[in-house]
Amino acid sequence: MPLPAATLRFPHERVLLHRTRLAYVHLGNLLTDAKRDRAARVYGYVAVWLPEELLLLYLQEGEVVNATSTPDGAAFHPLAIAEALAKVPNAAEIGEICFHEADDEQLATMFASQSSTPMPWPQELAFGDSAALLAWLHATMHDGVVEVQIADGVNYAMVRNGVPVRGYFADPTVGKADAALAALLLPGRVGAAQRRIRLWPVPPALPVQAPPALVAAYRELVAGLVRRLGEAGATGVFAVAENARHFLSERHPALQRLALGSANGKDPTVDAGALTAAVAAWMQEIVWASPVDAQTPEQLLGELTRDRRHVFQSAGLFQALPWRAQW
Repeated sequence: MPLPAATLRFPHERVLLHRTRLAYVHLGNLLTDAKRDRAARVYGYVAVWLPEELLLLYLQEGEVVNATSTPDGAAFHPLAIAEALAKVPNAAEIGEICFHEADDEQLATMFASQSSTPMPWPQELAFGDSAALLAWLHATMHDGVVEVQIADGVNYAMVRNGVPVRGYFADPTVGKADAALAALLLPGRVGAAQRRIRLWPVPPALPVQAPPALVAAYRELVAGLVRRLGEAGATGVFAVAENARHFLSERHPALQRLALGSANGKDPTVDAGALTAAVAAWMQEIVWASPVDAQTPEQLLGELTRDRRHVFQSAGLFQALPWRAQW
């Protein structure tokens, strides 16, 4: 049975890789080239159609910054970058892939529409009357996005003060944004029976996830901290660390995915700032609850972070901790 999202299309500017069989493309090499090749350092997305889901990788200047997944083309959910990449086999016999350039505003709009709840339409509004819908937008001075999905094409009209001012269209359109949106809303348009119209506020900037390498570095740092405290005589430090993680998880949701000793744990989907704040709070709780005489926190921090001090410095870890590392 084909994947319901198998024919889903999103707007794009340049086509950097036409949709092709995944067996012919090595995703890791494609993404590496996107970072190294100046011409490929673009804003865009990579879509990967797998047997049971569609993956979207969002890129800014050639770097993967976020990801989403859907099994049916309707319900999406954010996905950790490392988890998304791990889903794509290196030698896939089944699956397809494409690489499209797209405006950063479009990427933010796509992600927001896939990770948040749409605004309600008035119950009395007739979706089959394009003039009435456009009039309602104008009367309410709406700022945001109108998403129109017709069959497998997803289209976005950017609305400011109730007027469509620009758009990103997967389906062929003619004229300015207001005329293009009106054409998509015509009742006699091909595919109108499967049309879905949704309303959104102005989307925030595309969230940038903490890089997988930073997540891995923090995992190793906290594991090293627990190990060193245990070696220095702190009793039950593993249980202390896990209790602290559970206690702090409500304030720092990123910690829900950073369980100690979890070999197959999924990465958090938060940005680097939220991840750093979570790890810093966790480290403080561990150290304060497991004091040792052999080393001061400053000495311990210096020992554990020496090899990656530039990584942690860039992430803001040292500024988030109350101790000054001694190297």
